[in-house]
Amino acid sequence: MTFTIRPVCHEDLPAICEWPQDEAELFYCFPKAHYPLTEAQLLEAIAQRAESSVVVQSGRPIAFANFYRWDQGGVCSIGNVIVAPSARRSGAAGFLVDHLCAVAFSKFAAAQVQISCFSLNTAGLLLYPKLGFVPFAIEERQSRAGERIALVHLRRNPPSAGQ
Repeated sequence: MTFTIRPVCHEDLPAICEWPQDEAELFYCFPKAHYPLTEAQLLEAIAQRAESSVVVQSGRPIAFANFYRWDQGGVCSIGNVIVAPSARRSGAAGFLVDHLCAVAFSKFAAAQVQISCFSLNTAGLLLYPKLGFVPFAIEERQSRAGERIALVHLRRNPPSAGQ
């Protein structure tokens, strides 16, 4: 199967809202949201962000992400990365993150793309280095339960800039 990417549309929202399987998964991709994810919460985030995109496979959206920061010539930061449970480990997340990096470097002339991942999100921590991201900072945060967790910040430079 092949993947395509397109801008998110209103018809995608119900499906995306079902992807976080519990409060922890929602926290990983959207820490300000409250479980369960609602269309209203998702629309509010989309309105404040740029390049909200979905990966489509067989006519269905299977992954979603966007930029929460997009500075022309500066840093673009990817957020809200989530994949449908049935499409996890399919390569959809990597395809989407690579696409957003290409957009950052071409459309925004970004000097760097950043992505952050909570320490409990093993899948993300294992994926992002494979996509060329390198950790550069760790920030202490609190989980919804009030526990200390780490937010790992990673960056990826343009292809010709090295790391």
